[in-house]
Amino acid sequence: MDVLSIGETMVLFSPKTSGQLRYANDFSARIAGAETNTLIGLAKLGHQTSWISRVGDDELGAKIVSAVRGEGVDTTYVKQDKEASTGLFLKEKTNAQTSSIFYYRKDSAASNMTSEDMENIHVSNTKYLYLTGITPALSQSCEEAVFALLHKAKQEKVTIVFDPNIRKKLHSKTSGAEQIKKIIGLSDIVLPGKSEGDFLFNTTETAEISQRCRELGAGSVVVKLGEKGAYYETKDKNGLVDAYAVPYVVDPVGAGDGFAAGLLSGLLDELSWKDAVKRACAMGALVTQVDGDIEGLPTRKQLQEFMGANLQDDVNR
Repeated sequence: MDVLSIGETMVLFSPKTSGQLRYANDFSARIAGAETNTLIGLAKLGHQTSWISRVGDDELGAKIVSAVRGEGVDTTYVKQDKEASTGLFLKEKTNAQTSSIFYYRKDSAASNMTSEDMENIHVSNTKYLYLTGITPALSQSCEEAVFALLHKAKQEKVTIVFDPNIRKKLHSKTSGAEQIKKIIGLSDIVLPGKSEGDFLFNTTETAEISQRCRELGAGSVVVKLGEKGAYYETKDKNGLVDAYAVPYVVDPVGAGDGFAAGLLSGLLDELSWKDAVKRACAMGALVTQVDGDIEGLPTRKQLQEFMGANLQDDVNR
């Protein structure tokens, strides 16, 4: 596998009309999960990806596995939990600029993942382990599972990529921040945003966020700057990459996951750091122009057309 990841994917129910949820009658149902968003983005670009998780032995779980597998992601390591249900969440769009998310994931099947589940996970044939800060915050057992997988990847010298992906409904300012910092210290590449820099280090200064992550032990850092692009810093180089202009943002949710997919794709294709970050910015920009988490993720040809440059068409996987 090119990229392996672990995390919870849920079913998102969105009303087809704006306004308070109490007045909604018709809903669409789609899958959404930070890790699977990134894995699907990579799969659509031709990379081999695999997902570790649990779903309930229910129709929502079946929907998720079918959808993720259908997008080309390996689901060998996804277990059915007969004791817990699949998580779901609702999205309320009160107006064009304001949305609210309501989660129903407490004691979900994915939150029951344990370190024992990691014993039969093979990481030696994986190039990258991709993690977010969401999974270890779901439960104590999920935290133990993530760290078990982390240590296994370290032993096998698998490159670890970590997106803190702070969720204030999950992460406390104290224990949550310490958990995130510990994972940063074990990671080779870290992808924070400015809001995460504020949460973790009480700063929104780009260079300082990068420096603080590297002081914790991170090898390389890419700070996501939204409409201003991204700043990258490695052991021997750094730079600022401009964002791609977006005429109108339809839905910003999932842009960070698309960014991660673009960066990992660039690194897998052995692009320079600057060009890999450029690809990441392009992926993030494309995602914002379509409603939904995965619906805007492009194929390699679509990404190539958007960037207006040759993106190594001879890379076949």
